[in-house]
Amino acid sequence: MRKRLLAIGACAAVAALHAGPAVTALPQVRRRLPALSGVGRPGSVALTLDDGPDPRSTPAFLGSLAELRIPATFFVLGSLASKAPGLLRRIHEDGHEIGVHGWTHRDHLRMTPGRVYDDLARTADLILRTCGVPPVWFRPPYGILCAASLSAGVRLGLRPVLWSAWGRDWEAGATTETVLSHLRTGGIRSGATLLLHDSDHAATPGSWRCALGALTAIAGECERQGLRFARMSHHLP
Repeated sequence: MRKRLLAIGACAAVAALHAGPAVTALPQVRRRLPALSGVGRPGSVALTLDDGPDPRSTPAFLGSLAELRIPATFFVLGSLASKAPGLLRRIHEDGHEIGVHGWTHRDHLRMTPGRVYDDLARTADLILRTCGVPPVWFRPPYGILCAASLSAGVRLGLRPVLWSAWGRDWEAGATTETVLSHLRTGGIRSGATLLLHDSDHAATPGSWRCALGALTAIAGECERQGLRFARMSHHLP
Protein backbone atom coordinates (compact mmCIF):
# COMPACT_ATOMS: atom_id res chain seq x y z
CA MET A 1 0.00 0.00 0.00
CA ARG A 2 2.83 2.40 0.93
CA LYS A 3 4.50 1.83 -2.45
CA ARG A 4 1.22 2.44 -4.20
CA LEU A 5 0.68 5.71 -2.34
CA LEU A 6 4.23 6.79 -3.16
CA ALA A 7 3.65 6.00 -6.83
CA ILE A 8 0.41 7.99 -6.83
CA GLY A 9 2.17 10.87 -5.13
CA ALA A 10 5.00 10.79 -7.66
CA CYS A 11 2.53 10.82 -10.55
CA ALA A 12 0.68 13.74 -9.00
CA ALA A 13 3.94 15.65 -8.60
CA VAL A 14 4.89 15.05 -12.22
CA ALA A 15 1.44 16.16 -13.37
CA ALA A 16 1.68 19.32 -11.27
CA LEU A 17 5.13 20.08 -12.66
CA HIS A 18 3.86 19.60 -16.21
CA ALA A 19 0.67 21.63 -15.80
CA GLY A 20 1.90 24.24 -13.34
CA PRO A 21 2.85 26.91 -15.91
CA ALA A 22 -0.71 26.78 -17.29
CA VAL A 23 -1.81 29.11 -14.50
CA THR A 24 -0.28 31.93 -16.57
CA ALA A 25 -3.42 31.75 -18.73
CA LEU A 26 -5.25 33.43 -15.84
CA PRO A 27 -5.24 37.25 -16.13
CA GLN A 28 -4.53 37.75 -12.43
CA VAL A 29 -1.41 35.59 -12.75
CA ARG A 30 -0.22 37.17 -16.00
CA ARG A 31 -0.37 40.62 -14.43
CA ARG A 32 2.27 39.47 -11.93
CA LEU A 33 4.56 38.41 -14.80
CA PRO A 34 4.94 41.55 -16.92
CA ALA A 35 7.51 40.19 -19.38
CA LEU A 36 5.45 37.07 -20.09
CA SER A 37 2.28 39.12 -20.56
CA GLY A 38 4.07 41.38 -23.02
CA VAL A 39 4.39 44.53 -20.93
CA GLY A 40 7.05 46.32 -22.95
CA ARG A 41 8.87 49.59 -23.38
CA PRO A 42 7.18 52.77 -22.16
CA GLY A 43 5.42 54.59 -24.95
CA SER A 44 5.03 51.55 -27.20
CA VAL A 45 2.19 49.16 -27.96
CA ALA A 46 2.48 45.77 -29.67
CA LEU A 47 -0.41 44.59 -31.82
CA THR A 48 -0.40 40.81 -32.17
CA LEU A 49 -2.58 38.67 -34.43
CA ASP A 50 -3.11 34.94 -33.94
CA ASP A 51 -4.38 31.90 -35.85
CA GLY A 52 -3.47 32.81 -39.47
CA PRO A 53 -2.44 33.11 -42.15
CA ASP A 54 -5.78 32.70 -43.90
CA PRO A 55 -6.22 33.77 -47.55
CA ARG A 56 -9.84 34.71 -46.76
CA SER A 57 -8.99 37.26 -44.08
CA THR A 58 -5.28 37.96 -43.58
CA PRO A 59 -4.88 40.05 -46.78
CA ALA A 60 -7.57 42.43 -45.49
CA PHE A 61 -5.60 42.89 -42.25
CA LEU A 62 -2.40 43.48 -44.18
CA GLY A 63 -4.13 46.13 -46.27
CA SER A 64 -5.55 47.92 -43.24
CA LEU A 65 -2.26 47.74 -41.34
CA ALA A 66 -0.46 49.25 -44.32
CA GLU A 67 -2.95 52.12 -44.52
CA LEU A 68 -2.65 52.77 -40.79
CA ARG A 69 1.13 52.28 -40.84
CA ILE A 70 0.98 49.78 -38.01
CA PRO A 71 3.72 47.14 -37.68
CA ALA A 72 2.32 43.98 -36.10
CA THR A 73 3.44 40.57 -34.94
CA PHE A 74 1.62 37.57 -36.42
CA PHE A 75 1.63 34.31 -34.45
CA VAL A 76 0.99 31.77 -37.18
CA LEU A 77 -0.21 28.19 -37.36
CA GLY A 78 2.09 26.01 -39.43
CA SER A 79 -0.77 23.92 -40.82
CA LEU A 80 -2.25 27.06 -42.42
CA ALA A 81 1.05 28.69 -43.37
CA SER A 82 2.15 25.55 -45.22
CA LYS A 83 -0.91 25.93 -47.49
CA ALA A 84 -0.28 29.65 -48.10
CA PRO A 85 3.50 30.18 -48.19
CA GLY A 86 3.10 33.23 -50.43
CA LEU A 87 0.88 34.87 -47.85
CA LEU A 88 3.33 34.03 -45.07
CA ARG A 89 6.10 35.60 -47.15
CA ARG A 90 3.97 38.68 -47.77
CA ILE A 91 3.50 39.20 -44.02
CA HIS A 92 7.28 39.28 -43.67
CA GLU A 93 7.84 41.45 -46.73
CA ASP A 94 5.24 43.96 -45.48
CA GLY A 95 7.49 44.56 -42.49
CA HIS A 96 5.67 42.55 -39.83
CA GLU A 97 7.23 40.10 -37.41
CA ILE A 98 6.24 36.42 -37.44
CA GLY A 99 6.07 34.24 -34.35
CA VAL A 100 5.15 30.61 -33.72
CA HIS A 101 1.65 29.66 -32.57
CA GLY A 102 2.16 25.96 -33.28
CA TRP A 103 1.48 23.63 -36.17
CA THR A 104 -2.01 22.88 -34.88
CA HIS A 105 -4.27 24.80 -32.50
CA ARG A 106 -4.10 22.18 -29.76
CA ASP A 107 -3.82 22.68 -26.03
CA HIS A 108 -0.25 21.71 -25.06
CA LEU A 109 -1.53 20.09 -21.87
CA ARG A 110 -3.22 17.48 -24.04
CA MET A 111 -0.02 16.65 -25.95
CA THR A 112 3.07 14.66 -25.04
CA PRO A 113 6.32 16.61 -24.62
CA GLY A 114 7.60 15.14 -27.88
CA ARG A 115 4.51 16.26 -29.76
CA VAL A 116 4.75 19.75 -28.29
CA TYR A 117 8.36 20.03 -29.43
CA ASP A 118 7.56 18.78 -32.94
CA ASP A 119 4.55 21.11 -33.17
CA LEU A 120 6.67 24.18 -32.45
CA ALA A 121 9.76 23.00 -34.33
CA ARG A 122 7.89 22.29 -37.59
CA THR A 123 6.35 25.75 -37.53
CA ALA A 124 9.63 27.50 -36.70
CA ASP A 125 11.37 25.62 -39.51
CA LEU A 126 8.63 26.55 -41.99
CA ILE A 127 8.94 30.23 -41.10
CA LEU A 128 12.72 30.11 -41.53
CA ARG A 129 12.55 28.30 -44.87
CA THR A 130 9.80 30.54 -46.25
CA CYS A 131 10.93 33.95 -44.98
CA GLY A 132 14.64 33.44 -44.42
CA VAL A 133 14.44 34.72 -40.84
CA PRO A 134 14.22 32.52 -37.72
CA PRO A 135 11.32 33.31 -35.39
CA VAL A 136 12.08 34.66 -31.93
CA TRP A 137 8.72 34.34 -30.16
CA PHE A 138 6.11 31.70 -29.51
CA ARG A 139 2.62 31.88 -28.05
CA PRO A 140 0.89 28.59 -27.18
CA PRO A 141 -2.72 28.03 -28.27
CA TYR A 142 -5.21 29.40 -25.74
CA GLY A 143 -2.28 31.00 -23.92
CA ILE A 144 -1.79 27.75 -21.99
CA LEU A 145 1.86 27.05 -21.21
CA CYS A 146 3.13 23.83 -19.71
CA ALA A 147 6.54 22.47 -18.77
CA ALA A 148 6.85 20.89 -22.23
CA SER A 149 6.11 24.24 -23.89
CA LEU A 150 8.82 26.01 -21.93
CA SER A 151 11.33 23.21 -22.46
CA ALA A 152 10.68 23.13 -26.21
CA GLY A 153 10.97 26.91 -26.37
CA VAL A 154 14.39 26.81 -24.74
CA ARG A 155 15.62 24.08 -27.10
CA LEU A 156 14.37 25.99 -30.15
CA GLY A 157 15.54 29.42 -29.01
CA LEU A 158 11.97 30.72 -28.80
CA ARG A 159 10.80 33.13 -26.13
CA PRO A 160 7.23 32.75 -24.77
CA VAL A 161 4.93 35.77 -24.72
CA LEU A 162 1.21 36.03 -24.01
CA TRP A 163 -0.70 39.35 -23.90
CA SER A 164 -1.82 42.10 -21.55
CA ALA A 165 -5.18 42.88 -23.21
CA TRP A 166 -7.37 41.04 -25.70
CA GLY A 167 -10.44 41.91 -27.71
CA ARG A 168 -12.21 38.56 -27.25
CA ASP A 169 -12.99 38.81 -30.96
CA TRP A 170 -13.34 35.03 -31.16
CA GLU A 171 -16.54 34.96 -29.12
CA ALA A 172 -19.97 34.34 -30.62
CA GLY A 173 -21.75 37.65 -30.72
CA ALA A 174 -18.55 39.71 -30.76
CA THR A 175 -18.79 43.06 -32.55
CA THR A 176 -16.34 45.82 -33.31
CA GLU A 177 -17.75 47.69 -30.31
CA THR A 178 -17.29 44.76 -27.91
CA VAL A 179 -13.73 44.23 -29.16
CA LEU A 180 -12.89 47.86 -28.43
CA SER A 181 -14.60 47.70 -25.04
CA HIS A 182 -12.59 44.64 -23.97
CA LEU A 183 -9.32 46.18 -25.12
CA ARG A 184 -10.00 49.44 -23.34
CA THR A 185 -10.97 47.60 -20.17
CA GLY A 186 -7.93 45.34 -20.37
CA GLY A 187 -5.69 48.28 -21.12
CA ILE A 188 -4.80 50.13 -24.31
CA ARG A 189 -1.93 51.84 -22.55
CA SER A 190 1.80 52.38 -22.59
CA GLY A 191 3.67 49.07 -22.80
CA ALA A 192 0.61 46.96 -23.68
CA THR A 193 0.53 43.88 -25.89
CA LEU A 194 -2.85 43.61 -27.59
CA LEU A 195 -4.29 40.33 -28.92
CA LEU A 196 -6.62 40.00 -31.89
CA HIS A 197 -7.10 37.26 -34.50
CA ASP A 198 -6.65 37.56 -38.26
CA SER A 199 -8.44 34.24 -38.83
CA ASP A 200 -11.52 32.43 -37.55
CA HIS A 201 -9.74 29.07 -37.75
CA ALA A 202 -10.40 28.42 -34.05
CA ALA A 203 -13.25 30.88 -33.55
CA THR A 204 -16.79 31.72 -34.55
CA PRO A 205 -17.03 31.84 -38.38
CA GLY A 206 -16.57 35.38 -39.64
CA SER A 207 -15.45 36.71 -36.27
CA TRP A 208 -12.29 38.16 -37.81
CA ARG A 209 -14.38 40.96 -39.33
CA CYS A 210 -15.03 42.57 -35.95
CA ALA A 211 -11.30 42.54 -35.21
CA LEU A 212 -10.55 44.07 -38.58
CA GLY A 213 -13.19 46.73 -38.01
CA ALA A 214 -11.58 47.72 -34.72
CA LEU A 215 -8.13 48.51 -36.13
CA THR A 216 -8.80 52.13 -37.07
CA ALA A 217 -10.25 52.94 -33.64
CA ILE A 218 -7.33 51.18 -31.91
CA ALA A 219 -4.89 53.23 -33.96
CA GLY A 220 -6.78 56.42 -33.07
CA GLU A 221 -6.79 55.59 -29.36
CA CYS A 222 -3.03 54.97 -29.39
CA GLU A 223 -2.42 58.18 -31.32
CA ARG A 224 -4.41 60.17 -28.76
CA GLN A 225 -2.23 58.73 -26.00
CA GLY A 226 0.96 59.44 -27.92
CA LEU A 227 1.78 55.72 -28.20
CA ARG A 228 3.71 54.15 -31.06
CA PHE A 229 3.18 50.64 -32.45
CA ALA A 230 6.15 48.30 -32.42
CA ARG A 231 6.91 44.74 -33.49
CA MET A 232 7.39 42.41 -30.55
CA SER A 233 11.19 42.37 -30.83
CA HIS A 234 11.22 46.18 -30.59
CA HIS A 235 8.55 46.26 -27.90
CA LEU A 236 10.06 43.96 -25.28
CA PRO A 237 13.55 44.59 -23.89
